[in-house]
Amino acid sequence: MENTKQQSWRSKLHDIIYEADTPAGKLFDVILLIAIIASIILVMLESIKSFDEKYHTFLNVSEWIITILFSIEYIARIITVKKPYKYIFSFYGIIDLLSTIPKYISLLFGGIHALAALRALRLLRVFRILKLARYLGASNLLMSAIKSSRAKISVFLFAVLILCIIFGTLMYLIEGEESGFSSIPVSVYWCIVTLTTVGFGDIAPVTPLGQFIAALIMILGYGIIAVPTGIVSAEYTAQGKDKNNNDVTNPELNSKSCENCLAENHKDKADFCYNCGEKLHI
Repeated sequence: MENTKQQSWRSKLHDIIYEADTPAGKLFDVILLIAIIASIILVMLESIKSFDEKYHTFLNVSEWIITILFSIEYIARIITVKKPYKYIFSFYGIIDLLSTIPKYISLLFGGIHALAALRALRLLRVFRILKLARYLGASNLLMSAIKSSRAKISVFLFAVLILCIIFGTLMYLIEGEESGFSSIPVSVYWCIVTLTTVGFGDIAPVTPLGQFIAALIMILGYGIIAVPTGIVSAEYTAQGKDKNNNDVTNPELNSKSCENCLAENHKDKADFCYNCGEKLHI
């Protein structure tokens, strides 16, 4: 009886922390997201020396409060799964640990400002919260479109790189070292900067022929920038049509997370985990 109560307590806490379909789970995610944003703002304000000198105590206390909350969350995530090492050594488990321990380390090694950059890893927590967007279908569809387009985009980028080498070599021969094109790599750098319409202006052609080629590269740049977007957009549209056709027959996925192996994306009416076979808590 006691084991049943303990299991029920763990299951309820697991649902709150790992799920998003329940009111309690949604509330937990919202609170966690607010804490993440607050932590990011505190780290940013702490980097402003004048502000830190004036409000150092407030920033320090606030940072400790949020760090303790993150620590409680980390411990709760460990005790609510049947195999804690699955979470501890998972991607987000490692990120959660690395984003929490710097404040405790600062007690032993005070004044180590480099730890602030490590605390910024909390930014990655946002992605865990934003994974809820997959239930709208848009984020998964976009990722799938990008993956499907990677071969075409890779070939395109390789062709652009060849163009940059060719144009960079031409500019090196036309302009020479007197105009700042001191070597072919430097000229290729100039071509990439010009082609992407960034235009730092640290190197510029001075001869009429060089300026003419530069103008062509600038015009070409506008068309080149649009090509990857077009490739992904076309793939996104195609996969969107396939998704709409499959939605009629494919059951929707929910946010249920397996307590044993932390697998997600289970079907709505699934009773067992598709990964390890563990019975899902309904």
